Amino acid sequence: MKQYLLSVYQPDGPTPPAEQLDTIVDRLDALNAELKAAGAWVFSGGLHAPGSATVVRAEDGDVLMTDGPFTEGKEHLGGFTIVRAPDLDAALGWAGRIAEITTLPVEVRPFQGEA
Repeated sequence: MKQYLLSVYQPDGPTPPAEQLDTIVDRLDALNAELKAAGAWVFSGGLHAPGSATVVRAEDGDVLMTDGPFTEGKEHLGGFTIVRAPDLDAALGWAGRIAEITTLPVEVRPFQGEA
C-alpha cells in the first residue's frame, strides 16, 4: 500500500466558535476511528497557529533561527493526516471526507519511493 499526506489548509484568522469547532473535532475523531478500523490510518495531527513556528536555516556554516512561519500567506497548514491507501483514488476519497467535515481544502500528495 502507498502512503499519502492529506494536508488541510485553513485561512488565517480566528478559529470557529467553540460549538462549531467541537462538532468538527468530534466528526474528525469519528473519521480517524474509521480510518483505523480500515487499516488506513498512519498518523494525524492539528497544528498551532503559524505564529508559533520557528524556521531553521543553514547558511554559511551557521544555523539561523527565526520566529514565525517560513512564508507569509492568507492560509496555512492547519493539520494533516497520513493514510495508507491502495491508490490515489482511495486517498482522494479519504481527503474528500476530511474536506466535507472541515469545509477546508485538502491537498493530497503521495510519498516518494512508494511502490
